[in-house]
Amino acid sequence: MTGLGAVFRPQLAPERLQAVARVADAAGLEELWLWEDCFREGGISTAAAALAWTERVRIGVGLLPVPLRNVAITAMEVASLHRMFPGRAIVGVGHGVQDWMGQVGAQVESPVTLLREHLVALRALLGGERVTTDGRYVRLDDVALDWPPEGGGGGVLAGATGPRSLRLTGEAADGTILTASTNPEGVRKARQLIEEGREVVGRGAGPHPVVVYLLTATGADAADRLRAELDDEGLESVSDLGVGGDAGAVAKAVERLAEAGADTVVLQPTGDEPDPEGFVRFAAEEVRPLVP
Repeated sequence: MTGLGAVFRPQLAPERLQAVARVADAAGLEELWLWEDCFREGGISTAAAALAWTERVRIGVGLLPVPLRNVAITAMEVASLHRMFPGRAIVGVGHGVQDWMGQVGAQVESPVTLLREHLVALRALLGGERVTTDGRYVRLDDVALDWPPEGGGGGVLAGATGPRSLRLTGEAADGTILTASTNPEGVRKARQLIEEGREVVGRGAGPHPVVVYLLTATGADAADRLRAELDDEGLESVSDLGVGGDAGAVAKAVERLAEAGADTVVLQPTGDEPDPEGFVRFAAEEVRPLVP
C-alpha cells in the first residue's frame, strides 16, 4: 500500500501546529511532515511538540540541514525522539539550501561530502556504535550515545535532487526524500540513481523507501492556485507536476508517483492554502480511501 501524508508548511506560525496535528491524528492521517526551513521553525522542537500532542500519527522531519548541526547533537536529539515516541518519528537530513547556509556562515566547499560524512556517523551513532572519525567536516573522538534507540530508530532518510546526491542516498541513507519539483519521470530516474548507489556499496535488494512531496491544491480555485505556485517556483514548464482538483484527481496523481517508484506520497499544500486543518482532513478522509 502506498503511504500517504501531508505537510504542515512553515509559512504557518508555530502556534498553528497543535490544531493541525490533532486534526491529522483524529482524522487518521498516516504521516504529518514538518520542514526546518530557514528561518522559520526548528525541526526537532516542532516534531517533539507534535508527537506529544498526538497519539498515533507519524511525524516526519524533511529535512534537517546538516551544515547547521554537529552530528552528535543530531544523534542525541533524534535518539530522544525515537525513545520517547517509538515508531512514530521519521527524520531526514540534507545538505541544505546553499544561499541560506551562506547567510549563517555554515556553507561548505563540498556539501555532498559533508552530507556523506554526517550520514555515516549519524547512522552509526543511532545504531549504538562508538565512533571515532576524522573526516573533512565530521570529527568525532570515541563518541557513543548513552541512550541509542532500539534498532537504530528505523533509519535515517536523506533529501536529494541532483545525480550525485541521489547516488549518495543509495550508498549512505536508509531512504530518500524527493521535493515537489519531481514528476513521475523524475521519480523513475531517481530510483535508478539510488539503486546505482546501493550497488556501489553492495547494499543488495533490501528496502529503500522513497518519499515524494506532491504539490496539491483543492477547492473551487485549485487550478489557479496551483498554477500561481508553479509559476512562482519557476516550474510551470515541467510536465505532470502538481495536482489541482478533487480527491479523485489527487488520488490519480498519487498513483502515478507510486507507479514510478514512490513508497510514500506527501501532499504539499500551496503556500496560500486557506484551511490547513481542512487540508489534512481532506488527505485522510477523502484521498486515502481512493489510494491503493
